[in-house]
Amino acid sequence: MPFAIALIKNIVIIFLTAVQFAMLARAILSWFPMNSNRFIDFLHTVTEPFIYPVRMLFEKMNWFQGLPIDISFLVSYILISIVLMILP
Repeated sequence: MPFAIALIKNIVIIFLTAVQFAMLARAILSWFPMNSNRFIDFLHTVTEPFIYPVRMLFEKMNWFQGLPIDISFLVSYILISIVLMILP
């Protein structure tokens, strides 16, 4: 049983780390004006489920409206980092 729990924990750590890398790639690519392509669409598809709930919470609470940067993106990244620090 402890092996199964350790395996699941490692899979979750790898998955969340991959999501963080995808978020980082999405942030860097957002600095460069380019047309949408499959890679960018893939990055949005992978990362948006983690960013969208935070963005909707901020819109519902009317927080951080009108800022030039997406605070929900940063908060989502930090939340994933906190989960990764708690897991090991």
